[in-house]
Amino acid sequence: MGKMGGYTPMMRQYLAIKEQYPDALLFFRLGDFYELFFDDAVTAARELEITLTGRDGGSGRVPMCGVPHHSAEQYIRQLIDKGYKVAICEQMEDPKTAKGVVRREVVRVITPGTFIEGHSLAGHENHYLAAVSGDADGRLALAVCDVGTGDFYVTEAEDAQALYDELAAYAPREVLLDEQAASRVSRRTLKQLWGAAVTEWNGESDAARDAVRARIQGEVADGPVRAATRLVTYLEATQKRTLAHITRIVPYRARQFLQLDASARRNLELVETIRGKERKGSLLWLLDRTMTAMGARLLRRWLDKPLLDRRAIEQRLDAVQFFYDHLPLRLEVREHLRGVYDLERLAGRIAFGSANARDLVQLRRSLEAAAELLAQLADAGGPLAQWTRETDTCSDVAAAIAEALVDDPPPTITEGGMIREGYHARLDELRRASREGKAWIAELEAREREATGIKSLKVGYNRVFGYYIEVSKPNLHLVPLHRYERKQTLANAERFVTPELKEKEALILEAESSLVDLEHELFCALRDRVKGHLVRLQALARRIAELDVLQALADVSAERGYVRPELADDGPLVIEEGRHPVVEATLTDGAFVPNDVRLDDERPILLITGPNMAGKSTYMRQVALIVILAQMGCFVPAKRARIPIVDRIFTRIGASDDLAGGQSTFMVEMVETKAALLGATKKSLLLLDEIGRGTSTYDGMALAQAVIEYLHDRVGAKTLFSTHYHELTALGERLPGVVNVHAACSEQDGKVIFLHKILPGKADKSYGIHVAERAGLPPELIERARAILAELEGGETGAGRAASASPPAADPAEPRQLSFADWLFASPPAPERDPEEEAVLEAIRRLDPERTTPLEALQLLFEWKRRLARNAEASAQRP
Repeated sequence: MGKMGGYTPMMRQYLAIKEQYPDALLFFRLGDFYELFFDDAVTAARELEITLTGRDGGSGRVPMCGVPHHSAEQYIRQLIDKGYKVAICEQMEDPKTAKGVVRREVVRVITPGTFIEGHSLAGHENHYLAAVSGDADGRLALAVCDVGTGDFYVTEAEDAQALYDELAAYAPREVLLDEQAASRVSRRTLKQLWGAAVTEWNGESDAARDAVRARIQGEVADGPVRAATRLVTYLEATQKRTLAHITRIVPYRARQFLQLDASARRNLELVETIRGKERKGSLLWLLDRTMTAMGARLLRRWLDKPLLDRRAIEQRLDAVQFFYDHLPLRLEVREHLRGVYDLERLAGRIAFGSANARDLVQLRRSLEAAAELLAQLADAGGPLAQWTRETDTCSDVAAAIAEALVDDPPPTITEGGMIREGYHARLDELRRASREGKAWIAELEAREREATGIKSLKVGYNRVFGYYIEVSKPNLHLVPLHRYERKQTLANAERFVTPELKEKEALILEAESSLVDLEHELFCALRDRVKGHLVRLQALARRIAELDVLQALADVSAERGYVRPELADDGPLVIEEGRHPVVEATLTDGAFVPNDVRLDDERPILLITGPNMAGKSTYMRQVALIVILAQMGCFVPAKRARIPIVDRIFTRIGASDDLAGGQSTFMVEMVETKAALLGATKKSLLLLDEIGRGTSTYDGMALAQAVIEYLHDRVGAKTLFSTHYHELTALGERLPGVVNVHAACSEQDGKVIFLHKILPGKADKSYGIHVAERAGLPPELIERARAILAELEGGETGAGRAASASPPAADPAEPRQLSFADWLFASPPAPERDPEEEAVLEAIRRLDPERTTPLEALQLLFEWKRRLARNAEASAQRP
């Protein structure tokens, strides 16, 4: 940018301000535009795809681009979404009255975690900023805040992995790391999992610490206080305004809730689908019958944080039962809720001083609708009656707004038209003076037409010349020049003023200017009065959000035929005719096939066999989803469900590489398996799908068997374990806690029909070749696979014998062989097979059509066909 000496005074002002915010794009207000200069202009023009121009800076032209101030929000959002920070620099005085360069200041720095503009955010989502602080003992503290709603939570994590698991419930847009945390937390992981912007921040002010301690509820360790203090200090530095809507900071421990790590949340598709990352098709999408934005956000939190306290869950279920049983009341409640705006975000806008008159009218209407809703529920009796009677409806706030503001105010607060007649005596006087002056002017036109005889004479007004009398040129000879003063000449007319008109104009404009100023003053005073009731308004918002979630859960439960779960602190998990809630809701052909499950302390492991596409994964997931639904306080898709309180759910489902983390599919599989084995307790639920699939057959089978034995002998957690290693079913005879079940199929006319029914016992066939045939592999290849399978099925495998027997004591005299070795060496010599064909067949065996997209399948077919054709050509050329 060079030295400042050669630049104009305004450009020197820009450079001085920019120097204070080197890491942000500076939006510099010039009249009706925000302008950017130098490198900021080049960056913004590229990212926003707007024109890059130039401006005389005093010592040459400097790069410049700009956006209109009234539409700046959409451009700022684009920059924030791309990871930039934006500093908003406003004019702090009227350019018309400024002496010299207009005074300007940065009024706010917008970052990914502090972008709160209401029209830019999905109302049903929170927008979290997180701060992580480390200590000398290796522990990490977490603070998260939604700046728009004032939600603020703090907790602790034992290590980085526990932190990631906790952050998965919030999906923060921005994460602040202090010096200690930055050395332990992976920036790459934060960006990979949530696309979070990462900022190193060690700021900590005394004022922020005092504010945190005043708002935090209960005794809290130093770590969470420090993390919260750094977050508040960051908000003070970037927002440069009061944070009055942050009225409470809620501490919690992760173990207060059913714990779900990032893998479990992803695999169970709680809030988005695995493939498309879409909300539609997730459990949240199915459950969301909420009528308010704050209810939708609370529903997400309940889903993210299912409860462990059985009494608290039963209280929720009682309320859901009440709405479930009273359909007419539920419909009326939904209609009342339809009239409630986003009270939490309205409170945030009021606290920030950005609420306009329409926002306050929305608040008033919301309070009136809430009061009607609560009165109706109080009269209806039931478990919610006392609760609703004790709720403060903030009726005085609604009355104050109704008294002051018109029902349909303008969108701006600087042009008047907001305050009701009769609210303020001086305002009424000014309005009367303005009306009388305008009435006099309206009468002036008729009087002057009669006095001059000019029938086309008219009185008009514009912002440049004020009021005027316009006379067309053919009538200029009739103008009384002794009274009229020429003001403006047009092509076909002349405009005049009179002393009397000028006098009335001055009175009108003075009255209107005073009127607008007074209205603005009265509105700001009203907004400040409402701001004093934020704690009450937020308490009411939380109550309305809870009612909204409860009726929503009842609504979906009634429509889908769900039942109330029976809860217990421990004992067997029993589900009769359970259904996968989302799959059932999205089926377009045929009814969902329900299935039973029973897991207890004596037999906690279900070993599930059967072909792909037969429903094993759906069965496993539906058990976990039913548990989550029950513990969040919802009815469940089943004929009957007895759910013991589950403390953690672990999943090892699907296959995916962690490319950013440098981990292969098999390494990801082993890491997730380790987390389950070491983190599970007897009260946990484990879903383990195809353990060992990512490595060779021998290694995979050995690992799968060892995992089952470890869970059986050491952990005792309730486990659903699916496998294609049919030899492992022998464990059901050796280990008393293992029960074999299988996904049933039937054959008709040589075709396999998947029944999607889970039945006792082991699967008798894999049907993998049939699945390959359905995928469209070449017929000759399918026939070859059948021939090879017939050879392999000539006798019981050594692996099956290994699984059916207890591990033998080591004998130095007897060299140990791999599980398949006995069978391999005992079998008659197999015909010599082509290695390339064997490689393709092995790839087919390991293919999982259920997790293969049509495009991927087509690519594989082309690759296999190419390999076989090339191999055939090579074979033909051999002597």
